[in-house]
Amino acid sequence: MSKPEFDEATTQALEAAAFRALVAHLRGRPDVQNIDMMNLAGFCRNCLSRWYREAAEAKGITLADADAREIIYGMPYKEWQAQNQTPASAEKQAEFVKAIAQHNH
Repeated sequence: MSKPEFDEATTQALEAAAFRALVAHLRGRPDVQNIDMMNLAGFCRNCLSRWYREAAEAKGITLADADAREIIYGMPYKEWQAQNQTPASAEKQAEFVKAIAQHNH
């Protein structure tokens, strides 16, 4: 079975819907720590906000990191950190260093 072909507008609409679903899912899972996401998937909410900002810049739109993070987190980043971020264990931090080295190759 071959994948269906979509026109550009449909492709962008589907991608946008998938992005919105991902953001909504992450907002609903504040228990999932960014370091865990980085260790398992090689990206986290901060990466997603950076990609969002970079996409805006590619369109000639200036967007501050803090504003991009608020779009992804649904609140100011510092507020999200205070409410949801837990200290990373030494084991998770070591995993993170190893994961970063693997993802940068």
